[in-house]
Amino acid sequence: MPTSPLTLHPDRALPADPAVREIARRIYTQIADLPLISMHGHVEAQAFAENTPFADPAQLLIVPDHYVTRMLASQGISYDALGIPRTDGAPVEADSRAIWRTFCENWKLYRGTPSRYWIEHELVEVFDVHEVPSAESADRIYDQIDAVVSSPDFRPQQLLDRFGIEIISTTDPATSDLAHHARIAEQGLGERVVPTFRPDAVYQIGGPSWAQEVVALGEVSGIDTGDYTGFLEALRERRRAFVAAGARASDHGHLRADTTPMDAADASALYARVLAGHAPSAEEAFAFEAHMLFTTAEMSCEDGLVMQLHPGVLRDHHSGVLQSYGKDKGYDIPVPVDYARGVQPMLDRFGRDPRFRCILFTIDETVYSRELAPIAGTYPSVRLGAPWWFLDSPDGMRRFRELATETAGFYNTSGFVDDTRAFASIPARHDLSRRIDAGYLANLVAEHRLQEDEATEVAIDLSSTLPRAAYPPIAH
Repeated sequence: MPTSPLTLHPDRALPADPAVREIARRIYTQIADLPLISMHGHVEAQAFAENTPFADPAQLLIVPDHYVTRMLASQGISYDALGIPRTDGAPVEADSRAIWRTFCENWKLYRGTPSRYWIEHELVEVFDVHEVPSAESADRIYDQIDAVVSSPDFRPQQLLDRFGIEIISTTDPATSDLAHHARIAEQGLGERVVPTFRPDAVYQIGGPSWAQEVVALGEVSGIDTGDYTGFLEALRERRRAFVAAGARASDHGHLRADTTPMDAADASALYARVLAGHAPSAEEAFAFEAHMLFTTAEMSCEDGLVMQLHPGVLRDHHSGVLQSYGKDKGYDIPVPVDYARGVQPMLDRFGRDPRFRCILFTIDETVYSRELAPIAGTYPSVRLGAPWWFLDSPDGMRRFRELATETAGFYNTSGFVDDTRAFASIPARHDLSRRIDAGYLANLVAEHRLQEDEATEVAIDLSSTLPRAAYPPIAH
């Protein structure tokens, strides 16, 4: 393993060409310290409400981060050894120091990955670690991080200021009672930590727990969901509750991008049949989800929640991992998305409605230039979401700018979203995005396609102006 100190090069991720890099440095300097706007993420609301200390280095940086654990799992390291809880409650590795050692011993696996960039940034900037992770350094690094994590200044609420986070959204199911957000508001942070409405579980009529989710929706809304009419009204009630709690967006992660509406009578009949215990066919389930996405767009016009759509992920690809460890454990695989045909029914009806705003994300890069940039470049209701998940990498971000800008421009995009559960990595992720944007813009300047003052203005807009505009506050 390398023996040199762990340092962060000031020009990391900037262009290699010296002349272009110099321009990129100047642009980056203007945006490096701008506030972070984190409007699509998965840090739990409970963490902010209770403001409890983080447990330890492994529980903060490894166990909850599927980017980290999936790489180790790909090399045959068991989830048990990484302390991932089992659904049956069977014992797993409980020694966080042992989990940390496993990670450090396998540090070289992250070479060339964005995880390496984020973790190095965290180690140096957040935890003042200057040793390269290895079997030999693991315990010393653990102790250094543990000392920082144990500090009263290193708690979720305090990190909002330390990380320069202007606003952060959580992602909350439609059945959430929003009690944690109520507590956050009581502590004076209600406009800074906001919920996002995620109704996937009650839209996915073919899911094994759909009926229970619908019952829970009825209980939390106080509206009888025994029929389709009540179901829709319960959704509207919860959306109103989310808006009252500060929500600015809804979030939808379906397999397909289809938004074809069903006849209301057919949707009602299907709803009643499945609720009575009759399993829908796969196509019926997809049709109901598509219908609900169309219905969501209609509701968005009513209440102002921005509709975020990110299809194209075959989730929980390995049934054994799903059964043993639950959802979202790294076995999610991208699949192709037919965006142009999929969203056409929704945009044909709402795409030019000034009340509607939709942000389209993808991890299918083939649709950036062919479908998404042309859609965002013509429909006033649509913004193109930033590269996320498998694409929020240096090269993925560069490809995004190259593929989308010529058709959609910069100002039909939404700004960066970090999409993470790993709280300590948020500054690193935003920093990487800003460096890649500075480099892309510097190249335009070097090619005499933009003036440097224009490029700097665009960089500021991408970092701050556009995400604020993409997720505006809702009057309530």
